[in-house]
Amino acid sequence: MRKVIFTISFFVLVLSLHAQRTVTGRIVESGTNDGVIGASIMVYKGQGTDIKTYVPTLKGTVTDIDGKYELSLEPDENAFTITYVGFVSQTIFVTAESTYNIGLKADTKLLEEVVVVGYGTQRKVDVTGATSSVKGAELAKQPVLTATQALQGKAAGVQIISSGEPGSSPIVRVRGVSSAIAGTATLFVVDGILTDDISNINTNDIVSMDILKDASSTAIYGARGANGVIIITTKKGASGAMTINYNTTVGYKNATDLVQMANSSEYANYVGQATGNSVTNPGFSTDWYDQILRGAWYQSHGLSLSGGSDKMTYFLSGGYIEDQGIVIDNKFRRLNLRTNLDFKINKMVKTGIITNFSNINNKTVNLGTAYNNAYRAAPIIQAKENGRYGNTSSYQNVGNPILDIENNNARSYGNRIQATGYLEVKPLDWITLRSSMGGELVSYSDKNYNYRFLNDEVTFLTAGGNQLNPKSNLSVYKENNFRWVWDNTVTFNKKIDAHTFTLLVGSTAEEYTAENIRAFRQDVPADKNLWYIGTGDANTSTNGGGGEKWTRSAYLSRLNYNFDDRFLFTGTMRYDGSSRLSKDNRWGFFPSVGAGWVLTNESFLKDVNYLDNLKLRASWGKVGNDRVPTDAFVVTLEPNQNYPFGGGLAVPGSAITQIKDPNLKWEITEELDFGLDFGFLKNRLTGEIGYYTKTAKDLLINVNVPSVVGDADGLVLTNAASIKNTGLEIAANYRSVAKKNFSYSIGGNATFNKNKVIGLNGGQPILDGGIGAGQQYTTKTDNGQEVGSFYVLQVLGVFQTDEEVLAYTTTDGKAIQPASIAGDFKYQDTNGDGVIDDLDRVFVGSYQPKVYYGANFTVSYRNFDFSLDLYGNAGNQVYNGKKAFRQQAEDNIEKDVAYNRWSRGSGIQDEPGANSGNQPASTYFVESGDFIRINNVSLSYNLPQQMIERLKMSSARVFITSQNLFTLKKYSGFTAELPGDPTRSGIELNAYPTSRTIGGGINVSF
Repeated sequence: MRKVIFTISFFVLVLSLHAQRTVTGRIVESGTNDGVIGASIMVYKGQGTDIKTYVPTLKGTVTDIDGKYELSLEPDENAFTITYVGFVSQTIFVTAESTYNIGLKADTKLLEEVVVVGYGTQRKVDVTGATSSVKGAELAKQPVLTATQALQGKAAGVQIISSGEPGSSPIVRVRGVSSAIAGTATLFVVDGILTDDISNINTNDIVSMDILKDASSTAIYGARGANGVIIITTKKGASGAMTINYNTTVGYKNATDLVQMANSSEYANYVGQATGNSVTNPGFSTDWYDQILRGAWYQSHGLSLSGGSDKMTYFLSGGYIEDQGIVIDNKFRRLNLRTNLDFKINKMVKTGIITNFSNINNKTVNLGTAYNNAYRAAPIIQAKENGRYGNTSSYQNVGNPILDIENNNARSYGNRIQATGYLEVKPLDWITLRSSMGGELVSYSDKNYNYRFLNDEVTFLTAGGNQLNPKSNLSVYKENNFRWVWDNTVTFNKKIDAHTFTLLVGSTAEEYTAENIRAFRQDVPADKNLWYIGTGDANTSTNGGGGEKWTRSAYLSRLNYNFDDRFLFTGTMRYDGSSRLSKDNRWGFFPSVGAGWVLTNESFLKDVNYLDNLKLRASWGKVGNDRVPTDAFVVTLEPNQNYPFGGGLAVPGSAITQIKDPNLKWEITEELDFGLDFGFLKNRLTGEIGYYTKTAKDLLINVNVPSVVGDADGLVLTNAASIKNTGLEIAANYRSVAKKNFSYSIGGNATFNKNKVIGLNGGQPILDGGIGAGQQYTTKTDNGQEVGSFYVLQVLGVFQTDEEVLAYTTTDGKAIQPASIAGDFKYQDTNGDGVIDDLDRVFVGSYQPKVYYGANFTVSYRNFDFSLDLYGNAGNQVYNGKKAFRQQAEDNIEKDVAYNRWSRGSGIQDEPGANSGNQPASTYFVESGDFIRINNVSLSYNLPQQMIERLKMSSARVFITSQNLFTLKKYSGFTAELPGDPTRSGIELNAYPTSRTIGGGINVSF
């Protein structure tokens, strides 16, 4: 019996081996003999020559460094597909042949690419608006917290301003500033969920970021589209075997571009000259920045699982980021979990759900005080010794920067859940009905504990100190908010001969609610386990809270028309209603139109071989902005007010303490856009040129009204201003032909933007940018100027002698600066009244750059890939607020000031003599904001195919990377990147120092 079984088994084995076929070959770039490395090959089961009838298997491979491959096929495995980025995919049906050498053609049909637009997708050829797209793989190269920061320099018309502080979100400005007081945040749409912040999204989960820049493309979002829209598409699963991917980056961070402060010797010399008093040099020098800054570790980990069948696909991922922060005691941690599930019920119906959960734990630092004090604190004071703090405040009115941080234990916690589900039905091939419901729930809390510090030898090295805290205290803040969005659309897509129509109609509704509470008590125990409001002294308790609720509703439609891929038209209409505005002005109508002409599909250009794409486009549209406080138009009464009547009788009652405009209406942005898209040399050279003019009207601003009602302050918020942005965008990218395993690409973009306030219509200029130390404002937003323009005294030089002071007079001989001495600044008497005061201030530019730009370069050789990104801007100004905040003679000075200051006979005109600080806002503190930075440098190595197979993996890559490797700037401070509200941007006072990250990591798939 055993012989029979053995004989049968032997013959079965022989037959199975005979039935299996080995297919080999080489894949090259068509027209060359250069092998295509890493092309993906997937095997299919089936019969015939229609790949749609085949079923994908779990079998496949990738080509080696010579482009070679080998497959072992079962009898029913009769086809395989070859895919590679930048080339046209091919399907091969297996016959009796055993060798298949294939030439892949470069994909020159870039116009067939699909881009994501509002509530759907479009072929690139059909797009008539101004859009840009960035692939997720490009963003994931950089070791940053958010994809927003990684977007910096990669898209024309998009300015990213990043602070670098762990847990912070960069500011995004699309085509300039279009509002002064109302919100300026760009809208993010993440898998259909609307949000203003994507710091909870794992960059490795992103497939693409599509930026909608002009009114034609953003009008479909109505009230939310005034400041640009960025649509984020995350990864989804695909049919086939489970794929496991793990990636990690570990890096080391340190502060860059630190300002060098005077040492003890330099400080003693300067202060002695400024005060006339001798200052003892203790023989040591404390570098206060060195005391509060450190080298820090950064790590990020991501794990994802994806796969599925023809009925269901899945993508599951988890991510963890930890950033210690370069300031002592700082530490940020974030955990992400994501699920993307899609189900195909039948040929007509499919559904899916996407969820994202994030948790943050952030140990923040009291940077606002500590960083300022580190700049001012004298180097002759010991920092810390034997657990006791050097008492800076016994010598000067400045706290010990280390104690500023260590005295304060501040933590923030947050949980954020985003989820969206959809149902899509196709009753006919040309009709798609889609309904989606999305929600976002945010729970956030802050807990800030200040320790008790007494005036004794335990705390300070010497007695005294303005940092004494005789009673501990605890402050707690909690916030919860929830947003839901419900979209319902119907899409009709019909092609009749050369005419293609796509009509989208739908409705959307949105609601947002938020509430917060805060509490404070003293004498809370120092034990961390007892840090609760209830453990403190109830007699010291203060409480507060607030909240808001608003709703939006809209009806929308969009028609896309394409005639023969030559003439294009897009028309959009959206009717938006918002509870944030008064009933009479609650609804707004936002239309847009766009047109395109694809010249390369015309007969007169079809024979031009080097020209592959040339498209002219133009668009016009209006979008709205309703981002105002929910009670901005509601007049409220303040209770418990006493009003005196005759006889001294005080009668209790209520009073109107503020005047409000009950007729607040939409801020409206109207935009006209012209563009040219081009592609040459088989679309190896591609790019765009665009011109736009964007005018924001009916902007909110305060105007004076007679103070005749109650105790109102005479200012009312109303629609009474206009801002105009005019710009030019240029972007180009060149991708070489791969030869001998070598290829490269180079690209760049630049945006030229001019911003101007073109009408206040009775509104009051906005004074902002106060920094203290007597400088109540440094910016002014006014007619004919850029938003947030610096408005300061003009420095004419330095008085070289006392005689020059006396000689600076008006035409009638009146001394203009009689209190000055040699070595003081000479200020311009702009209005000629013989007095230097605020009426002599002049405009000297703003933080808004005249041009911002980015460039990138990549090169691949065999298994190595190298990339380099640059980013920069020019033509803007920044304000050195930390230098301006110097309040007294005992404050420290920068090393450059110590060495380059004026002295008698020096002839120096740009640096005053030793002084006691408290100087007025002037051009002395305004510096150039121009900079160019090597944003990211990465070098990666893809492991050879033979090694990958031995390790039982499908791909493996190791890499090293650097973020903020080098910055070339004119500004003498820490950083020229200074986020802030439009009317006060560009002021360095407590900016988080720029850090450089050097790291490395791996990316493997199974």
